[in-house]
Formats: sequence, structure tokens, C-alpha cells
Amino acid sequence: MLLLLPVALVTVPAAAQIGLGIAPRDSSRRERHRKVVVQLDQRFSPLNGKLVGIYGMKVGLEWRGRLRAGLGGYFLSGGVPARLAPPPRLPPGTDSELRFRYVTVYGEYVLIGTPRWELSTPTQFGFGTVFSSFRLPDGDRQQSPIDHIWMVEPSVVGHMRVFRWIGVGAGAGYRQMLFLNQREERELSGIILIGRVKLFLGDLYQIVRGRERLLSQKGL
Repeated sequence: MLLLLPVALVTVPAAAQIGLGIAPRDSSRRERHRKVVVQLDQRFSPLNGKLVGIYGMKVGLEWRGRLRAGLGGYFLSGGVPARLAPPPRLPPGTDSELRFRYVTVYGEYVLIGTPRWELSTPTQFGFGTVFSSFRLPDGDRQQSPIDHIWMVEPSVVGHMRVFRWIGVGAGAGYRQMLFLNQREERELSGIILIGRVKLFLGDLYQIVRGRERLLSQKGL
């Protein structure tokens, strides 16, 4: 597995989804058994004029090739520039940014599944923390008290298999903050852009075991 991770890391943006177990060649066929799915999920959101990277991991189960559900965790790669003015107690020239992290419960339904294509609708419900980080003119940093956030993130994603064992895809969605004041909701709610590289280890195992050509289009 460690040898495969760099394949996902060199793409910009990128994410890798790894199915543990032997995946069927035809993803449209509904399987009776369950399969564990681990996904490295990289998302981007344009927030307050800055494209912010959000990194996370999801672990769940897949039923019959159609329904997936599980848990995930996410954190920001950098802060979100805050439009709200710093507290009056801080000196003029203080810069402020928002930082948040959260855990999610997600569900995903595969609308279209063929050996070559897949289109699905993942939806996440999240709970986490948010705080403001202040950089003073002299270089010192201060932090506001931690507050709690709730959110829902519906999206649509799709991928195409280039070969049986690897596919590329993209998607888009929206993050809506809940139960916050209107200013904080406007600061953190926004469009989600998703890039993805999916590695199908089950099919790769079948290719290696059957001594088939690695770059073969067989089954697609």
C-alpha cells in the first residue's frame, strides 16, 4: 500500500480511494458481500478570496457496489482569511484568520455504475471546532476561545477508469454551516471542489495473480 500512495500525491488536486478486498470487475453488478473502503479525500474551497485545501480520510463499508457509509475526519491545510475585525483589545494591524477541523458521518449512493464509469452522490454531516488565530504586528500570535460547528456537505462526484486498477475523477458540492450566527456561516460556507485518483486494489490483485498486462483495457 505504501508504494501506491505517491501515485495519488503527485496529482493536483488528488485523492485516493482504496477498496480493501477483491472488487468486482463490473461495478454495476450488485454484490451480496460487504467491502471495507478507505478513502484519502482532498477538497478545495474558495473562501474569502483564498483557495483553501481541506484534507481528510474516510473509512466505511460498501454494500453490493451501490451504497457506502462510514466516518471521516478533516482539517484545513491553512487558515481562512477572516472578514471580521479583530477584537478591540488587539493593536491595529493585527491579521486574523479562521481555522477549523471536523469529523463526519457520510453516506454515498452510486447512481451510475459501469465497468468504465461511476457517478455517485456522497453527503456528509459534520461536527467540529473553529477558532480565530490572530497575528499581531510584532509577530506574536493569539487564539480566540474554541467554538463548535455543525455542517452538511452534499456533493456529486464521478470517475472514469483509465485501466482496470486505476481511475480519475472530479466532483463539486457545497458546505453549509449550521447553528452559527449569520456572519460565521457566511465566512465558512462555500463551494467544494473535489479531485480524485482511485486505486482499485482488488482488480490490481486479480491482474497480478492472472499474469495479465498491467495496462490492458480488458473488462472495460
